[in-house]
Amino acid sequence: MRVLVIYCHPSETSFSAALHKAVTESLIGAGHSVTDLDLYAENFNPVMTREEREEYEDNPRYIETVKKYAEQLAAAEALVAVYPTWWYGLPAMLKGYFDRVWAPGIAFDVEQDGSVDTNRLGQIRRIGVVTTYGSPWWLIRFYMGDPEHKFWSRGVRKLCASGCRLDWLANYNMDKAPPASLDRFIERVKRTIGKW
Repeated sequence: MRVLVIYCHPSETSFSAALHKAVTESLIGAGHSVTDLDLYAENFNPVMTREEREEYEDNPRYIETVKKYAEQLAAAEALVAVYPTWWYGLPAMLKGYFDRVWAPGIAFDVEQDGSVDTNRLGQIRRIGVVTTYGSPWWLIRFYMGDPEHKFWSRGVRKLCASGCRLDWLANYNMDKAPPASLDRFIERVKRTIGKW
């Protein structure tokens, strides 16, 4: 498969960096073609300018502003996102990627009657999410309602192929996790992604 890996963390020595390495090596080892998008290394600009927002629904003009990323997305048959969850959601850089790249004419189409056509990314059959939380799982699921998982399972996946599979790999309670627990999570990520 052609897999787009979207990585978002500012530190090269972070646990997220180790997870990113495990993901890319596992995918390449399994024989997949990998496009590795490191948002910080690319200096991706997550801020949509006023001019871009005014062109947002003028598809050809707007798409030119994010052409490289739109082409990566159009070519992908699978996605893996690797990032830390901050404040119960995507880091600002990654949220900006979705705001700017997953736009009309790229990820979906808005019809004349206002309805949304979600067939543009029908070639994406699989999504992997590899993320970490500082909080324990019960706080995220029961108290917060698991907003991050809903974003991926109900939002992003809806724009992909019918029956698109989501592999949710989350490491909770990062702030108190012993090294052995972190090592086990990396191995779990390698096993799961390596079976794609």
